[in-house]
Amino acid sequence: MATSRSPATKLRAQWERLRPLPGGRALFSKLLGFTIPYSGSINPRVVELRPGYAKVQMRDRRAVRNHLHSVHAIALMNLGELTTGLAMTVAMPDGARGIVTGLSMEYLKKARGLLTAECTAPAFDATVSGKHDFLADIVDAHGDVVARATAHWLVGPVPAK
Repeated sequence: MATSRSPATKLRAQWERLRPLPGGRALFSKLLGFTIPYSGSINPRVVELRPGYAKVQMRDRRAVRNHLHSVHAIALMNLGELTTGLAMTVAMPDGARGIVTGLSMEYLKKARGLLTAECTAPAFDATVSGKHDFLADIVDAHGDVVARATAHWLVGPVPAK
């Protein structure tokens, strides 16, 4: 049975092709936002991406703010989920896929300014279906952790048709 080209393979290839180019990271981020429209609503900027690791930034702007003049909780959740998904996805082999099955957030302080989310995904086996938790810390420009996301992913092989 042949495996299909996975989203991970496509993402890695696009990242490796665009990353070194002037404006390549920004172009990759725009393409990612176009591919995943809801996540694109926060205008994420992928800073670094490799199997098991993702670093994504989000600017503080009116469209992601709440009535308290800080970044809205759901925008932070969106950033955390996207970051864990990227770290996990680019670590998967061809023929595997993942879907988020739950999210939880811990909000530690008001989020303002440029925000950076980082996720280092622990090693996981994508050849068998299983649940995995991935964490993303979101820090502000001062290096203070403003929120911590835990994304619960169901990862495993693509079912045969």
